[in-house]
Amino acid sequence: MNTVSDTELTSSIRVNGDRLWKSLMDMAKIGATPKGGVCRLALTDLDKEGRDLIVSWARQAGCTISIDKMGNVFMRRKGRNDVLPPVVTGSHADSQPTGGRFDGIYGVLGGLEVIRTLNDLGIETEHPIETVIWTNEEGSRFAPAMVASGVFAGVFTLEYGLSRKDVDGKTMGEELERIGYAGDLQVGGRPIHAAFELHIEQGPILEAEEKTIGVVTDAQGQRWYEIVLTGQESHAGPTPMTRRRDALLGAARIVDLVNSIGLAHAPYACATVGMVQVYPNSRNVIPGRVFFTVDFRHPDDAVLKQMDAELREGAARIVAAAKLDMAIEQIFYYAPVAFDKACVNSVRAAAERFGYSHRDIVSGAGHDACYLSQVAPTSMVFVPCVDGISHNEVEDATPEWIEAGANVLLHAIVERASEA
Repeated sequence: MNTVSDTELTSSIRVNGDRLWKSLMDMAKIGATPKGGVCRLALTDLDKEGRDLIVSWARQAGCTISIDKMGNVFMRRKGRNDVLPPVVTGSHADSQPTGGRFDGIYGVLGGLEVIRTLNDLGIETEHPIETVIWTNEEGSRFAPAMVASGVFAGVFTLEYGLSRKDVDGKTMGEELERIGYAGDLQVGGRPIHAAFELHIEQGPILEAEEKTIGVVTDAQGQRWYEIVLTGQESHAGPTPMTRRRDALLGAARIVDLVNSIGLAHAPYACATVGMVQVYPNSRNVIPGRVFFTVDFRHPDDAVLKQMDAELREGAARIVAAAKLDMAIEQIFYYAPVAFDKACVNSVRAAAERFGYSHRDIVSGAGHDACYLSQVAPTSMVFVPCVDGISHNEVEDATPEWIEAGANVLLHAIVERASEA
C-alpha cells in the first residue's frame, strides 16, 4: 500500500465514474417508479433491500460493517493507524414517496466509490474512512427528518428517536427490529476527524450559472410550525357572509402572510405552507377547522427569529378579525450551520485541482451533515441537478456531474485522512 501526501494529490487520482454511475442505476431499480424515480421509504422492505445491496458491495470492498441502535450503518475501511478517529462520509438511502435516483443515495455510493478507488490504486490513508447510511433522513415516513443523525449528534435522545411513529402507529424501533437493522452499537459519542457529505444541489443555482461544484459554506436554519384554526362549520347557503367564522378563509390569509414574510426577507429567506387539512371538507359546508404547516428557512438566526415574530403577530391579527381560535406550535428547529472552514477549504482546493468550475453556496435544504457538524468538522459537496428539480421522480443529473462531485469528495477525504 502507498500513502498520499498533499503534493502527490493530482487530478490523475480520480474515481471510476462508470462504476459509480452503474451502482446508482442498479440501486434505482429498487423501488423504481413508473416515471423513472424511486420510492424507498425509511425502514420498509425496499429500504432493507437497498441497504442489503450496499452492505454487500461494502463487504466486497473489504469494509467492516457496524450498525448502531438507530440503524445507522457504518462501512469502515481501515487506516494505517486504525486507532485514529475516522474521516466520515455518506448520506441516506431512504427516499420521498415520489423521489429521485440521486437524492441521498449519491452521497452513500459516492463514499463507497471513494473506498473502491483507494483499493484500486493501492492507497493507504493514515486515518480510517467510514461511509455511513443515515436512517430516515427524509422524514417522509417518520417525523422529524434527520432524526437518526440527530440522535448521533445528541440533539435527540435515543428513546425519542426509536419512538417516532408512522401514520399506522409503527415505531422506528419496531421497524428496525423487523427489517434486521436494529444494531447494538452506541449512537454517537465517539470522535470524528472530519466529515463530508456529497449531494445534488436540489436547486437551480449551479446549473443556471454553469458551475460543476458547489462548495457548501453554510446551511439555512429552519423553523417548522403546525397551526390549527377553529371557527364554526355552518351551511354554505343560509349563513350570511357577515356572520361566518370561516377557518379556511383565515388559513388562506395566513398563507398569504407566510409568503409575504418570505419575500420581505429576500433573497435568502424561504417561507412555505406545504400541507393543509380542511374539516369537514364538504363543498356546501363552511370549514370549521383547518390544520396547516409552515416552513421558514434562513441562514441568519436573527432573521429567523424576526420571521417567527412576524408570523405570530400577523396571524394573531388575522384570527382576531375573523373571530377564530388559533393554536400554533413550533415543532422543529435547528439553527443555521456554518460549516468548518478547513473542510470547506479542502472541498474548494479539490475542485480547483481538477479545474472544475465552482462557487460557494448555502444549502437551502436540511442534511445529515447539518447535525453532524455539531460533533465534527464538516462540510458538503454539491453538484447540479437538471432544472434544479429534486424530491420528484424526474430528478436527474449527468454522469459528468456525478463523477466530478465524487472526484472532489475523494480528494477532500484523502487530504484529511492523510493527516497525522
